[in-house]
Amino acid sequence: MTASQKFTKGVRTVASDIAQGFFEITHNSVALIGLAVMFAVIALTARPELRQVGEVKLFSWLQTRQIATAGIENEIGAIDRATATSPKDLPKQQAAVAYWLSKKYRVAPEPLSALVAEAYQIGIRTKLDPTLILAIMAVESGFNPFAQSPVGAQGLMQVMTHIHRDKYEGFGGKLAAFDPVTNLRVGVKVLQDCIARAGSMEGGLRYYVGAANLEDDGGYASKVMAEYARLEMVATGRPLRQSAPQSIPVVATPNEPTDNLEKVAVLLNS
Repeated sequence: MTASQKFTKGVRTVASDIAQGFFEITHNSVALIGLAVMFAVIALTARPELRQVGEVKLFSWLQTRQIATAGIENEIGAIDRATATSPKDLPKQQAAVAYWLSKKYRVAPEPLSALVAEAYQIGIRTKLDPTLILAIMAVESGFNPFAQSPVGAQGLMQVMTHIHRDKYEGFGGKLAAFDPVTNLRVGVKVLQDCIARAGSMEGGLRYYVGAANLEDDGGYASKVMAEYARLEMVATGRPLRQSAPQSIPVVATPNEPTDNLEKVAVLLNS
């Protein structure tokens, strides 16, 4: 065997030994990792508190990685906070009302559908026409759940939160005034009280807007009744010409008496 052949054989032997050693090290490392994972699983199963801590840390790490990668923090449960539903899931009558209001007031049909459904449910419980409730929301806020008047009337139904604070206690406090469904429920309760106090729907509307002791309610009651009539036509399937979107500001009239709601509506663009 020549010197060249001996050198080549030696190189091959060294390479073979290195490869075998690397395989054994890798194999043993994988085995060790597998054993470590197995023991970790056993430990976490036997110690629920360790498992809970591990889950919290893992979720935190995954969330941090998600923010770093996508640039936004995901929250799968956020859908549960959305006050919205598909109009297709509503009965035909309610869907027609939701679509009509959506076009007129330029509000997405999904949140409006949720309000329409809630108004119909409350109407059954309170024996109030749901289209009347929706008409009041339309006139008061134009379906803006964050609306606020100069005198402090807030939300969809423009309830005077500081006066009716007690009615929000069961919903977690006065900040619930800006939750659409909560504001709707509280507003309907206030409306019920006003109608009972006045003895009629029109009189109740005057109390509701704070104009019971005034000679003129600024056309508020008639405006609500007109929208109520239009919604009744939509609900019953009668054709109605679409009008332009409306904005109805609510402002206070200085130095004039008001009822328990302490507000006077001056209705423009009628």
